[in-house]
Amino acid sequence: MSAAPLFRRIAFIGIGLIGSSLARVVRRDGLAESTVTCARSESTRNAALRLGLVDEATDDPVAAVKGADLVMLCTPVGAYRALVEAIVPHLEPGAIVSDIGSVKQKVVDELAPLLPARVSFVPGHPVAGTEHSGPEAGFAELFVGRWCILTPPPGTSPEAVDRVRALWLKCGMAVDIMDAGHHDRVLAITSHLPHLIAYTIVGTASDLEDDLRQEVIKYSASGFRDFTRIAASDPVMWRDIFLGNREAVLETLQRFTEDLTALQRAIRWGDGDKLIEHFTRTRAIRRSIIDAKQA
Repeated sequence: MSAAPLFRRIAFIGIGLIGSSLARVVRRDGLAESTVTCARSESTRNAALRLGLVDEATDDPVAAVKGADLVMLCTPVGAYRALVEAIVPHLEPGAIVSDIGSVKQKVVDELAPLLPARVSFVPGHPVAGTEHSGPEAGFAELFVGRWCILTPPPGTSPEAVDRVRALWLKCGMAVDIMDAGHHDRVLAITSHLPHLIAYTIVGTASDLEDDLRQEVIKYSASGFRDFTRIAASDPVMWRDIFLGNREAVLETLQRFTEDLTALQRAIRWGDGDKLIEHFTRTRAIRRSIIDAKQA
């Protein structure tokens, strides 16, 4: 248990994989005096209470944020604006609003103008997850050894940033501060493009003739299995990510398309040296990821 709670009351707006994992850490380590979640689904609210993730559950975001000194947005990013518009008049003076979304510039652009000076806005992105969703999918160890990126707008209270940083450090994460636009360009290549490719490859398989599709499933090798794992992620969340980060995703996708065309040409022309050079260079990236303990 921590010596003293970091927050008086945390409101989790949404409690899927990331929110429920964070709630588990908060409960385990006593990081808040009380917790509440807001979720539209009665089954989700019941699960959150049954699992002991929070003290209270409601379907009313206004009720959830009353008395909260940390409001954590844990829904798909496409739902943020409407939620914030609803809760703004009811936020406590001195409260911090944060989030866990994988897109940051759109979040800053949309939400910062809505939030009054009496609250602080510290957007965040814990770079961790699985293909599973829902409160049952969470686990407290999800964040250990991973990175959390905070993208506070200029002028954000340093104290508020420090409090949110302390929360993620308690989860076992390393924390970086980054410009929102830079975050989106980095994540476009490390996360968003791989998911787009996975959805495309699995979609290609689903369009095959029935007998061939069944054989693809039956004889799936590790590469295809890994793609299906990624492509099993929450469709609504990823729709919002691609639309919210469209410029960076499209720029990265164009570069990928050019590189793919170059490999296609090497295969067609039988240029084995080009393939060896490319595969050797990319293998080094994998080794770097392992060395950084992010495998």
